Amino acid sequence: MKIAIASDLSGFPLKEAILRHLNEKNYEVTDFGIPSEREGQPYFIQAPKVARAIQQGDAERGILICGTGQGMAIVANKFKGIYACVVDDIFSGERAKIVNNANVITLGGWITAPFVGCEIVDAWLAMTFTQKMEFKHDFLANAFEQVQVLETENFK
Repeated sequence: MKIAIASDLSGFPLKEAILRHLNEKNYEVTDFGIPSEREGQPYFIQAPKVARAIQQGDAERGILICGTGQGMAIVANKFKGIYACVVDDIFSGERAKIVNNANVITLGGWITAPFVGCEIVDAWLAMTFTQKMEFKHDFLANAFEQVQVLETENFK
């Protein structure tokens, strides 16, 4: 699986921990920076890099990290075909994929400890859409289709 990752200055330490973790697990990861704590870029510059990588097929999933995860999610969701969820715990990380079919998760470097961040990423990557909720498969699939209809109507 190809994964794109980026952070702003507030998310840099957590991004570095998750990047190391993903590399240890032999994922193919594209790191869109920032390269160091001396070379910060704001969330509205960083999030589009991951969103575009997914849109262009260079990555299947993306991870974005800022102070709270919220700014990254707002920006990422401005891109057609990007479904970004803020996740702060393992349960919400799993459900981002299971329920919302999220191809991007955003985390908060001010909120999430590195060990927990790695556990959240593992949980999200391990899930597929509707897994563990097969009894709601039809509802969830229809809901996702309706989100895509709204996306088509609103992204001109």
